[in-house]
Parts: sequence; C-alpha cells; structure tokens
Amino acid sequence: MNDTKKRVTGSNALEIHGLRKAYGTLVALDGIDLTVPKGEIFGLLGHNGAGKSTTIECALGTKQADGGTVSVLGMDPERDRKELFARVGVQFQHTGFQDKLRVGEACGIAASLYRESRDWRELLERFSLLEKCASFVSELSGGERQKLAVAIALIHGPELLFLDELTTGLDPASRRTVWDYLKALKKDGVSIVLTSHYMDEVEYLCDRVAILRKGKIVMEGTPEDLVAEHNAKNLEDVFLKEAM
Repeated sequence: MNDTKKRVTGSNALEIHGLRKAYGTLVALDGIDLTVPKGEIFGLLGHNGAGKSTTIECALGTKQADGGTVSVLGMDPERDRKELFARVGVQFQHTGFQDKLRVGEACGIAASLYRESRDWRELLERFSLLEKCASFVSELSGGERQKLAVAIALIHGPELLFLDELTTGLDPASRRTVWDYLKALKKDGVSIVLTSHYMDEVEYLCDRVAILRKGKIVMEGTPEDLVAEHNAKNLEDVFLKEAM
C-alpha cells in the first residue's frame, strides 16, 4: 500500500456532538452524537431520508448545521475546510463527471488538486479500469463510474474516507474487490465512514454501526452485538426492525 499522511491528533477521526439540522419544519438531524475512532470502519445506516447524507454533508462542512459541534481529524469543517479536504476522501453516490472527459483526464485533474498524490494508474489497475484510461467517462457502465469515483477519492491518500453507497451497481466480483481494498486501507490506519443499504456489505466491513431513524440514532454497536441483542438471524433483520 502507498504511504498515507497519518496526522490524526487524538484517538478519534470523527467526533459529532448534538448535531442538529432542519429544512424548514423538517428536522433532518435531531441532536445526534457520534464518535469514530481512527482506524475504524463505521457504518451509518438508515432508510432514505433518515439523515445519513445530511450527517456526512455537515461533517464535511458542505452544509451548515443548525447546532452542535463537529471535529474531523481534529479540525473544524467550516474553519479548516482547505486542510480538511487535503486529508479527507469523499465518494458520493451520484458523482457527476463531464461526459467528454476521459478516465485518465479525470484522474489527472483530481491528482493535480493535491500537493501529494498516489499513482492513479495503480488505482485504476486495482479496480480493473486501467484499460478504460482513454475512454470517455460517458462510455463507462454505472458500476465502472462508481469504481472510478472510489479511485478518485483515494488519489491523495486520505486519512479519513467517506463512502456513500459505494458498491451500488457493482457486480459481485467488483464488490468483493472494493471490499478487500477497504480492508487493506483499514490495516494501513485509514478511517472509513460508509453508508450502505447492503447489510452483507456492512457485516463484512464494519467494526461498528449506527442506525438512524428520523434524524435520531436509535441503535449503535458492533454488527455481532446488535444481532445477538435482538436474537436475530443477521443484521438485515435488525435493520428492518429498528430503522422503520
């Protein structure tokens, strides 16, 4: 693995306390508390509209919270935005690319934004995209675009990685490739926060999870502990019961 810039101060990659966000009369986040230790893969779960994306956007400072505090790698996401994005990687579920941009060009542009960056060709090869280097992004399948978005999020060797529905549209072999790569990143000390509707993915990857319902965290713990606590067959059964 390429060396990453591990400059996390303290023991936590992400700390959220009393986070609130409303859109008019709709309360999206109702005072949530969340802590992600460095080197952990953390799953943020919930049905659509539960508050997952809003939590990530407030953590990144791309949306302004109405209340509460957020610390990302010891930084304030609003005050320290420039440094934060130099140390954090983000993959959104719907990443927009210009149609007439080639895959290699997209990677080159992304790499040029950082003082230090990885060999993006190595990343494309890892995700079976190197042969698509000269192809237009518009020619990629949905799954290939998703893998490209993940590769670009990793280009600068982030310490903390936010992944939003990272394997949507991927075939089983590609999903496992991405999973195994994330496991390797964790061994290198990278912290990961992910949202997913695939409970098998969550059980395979996550050290701990939190389940959001209507802007509140209703359950938090390891997948194994939550399954045992509910005497359930698997995490999907727990999720279907608690997230409604």
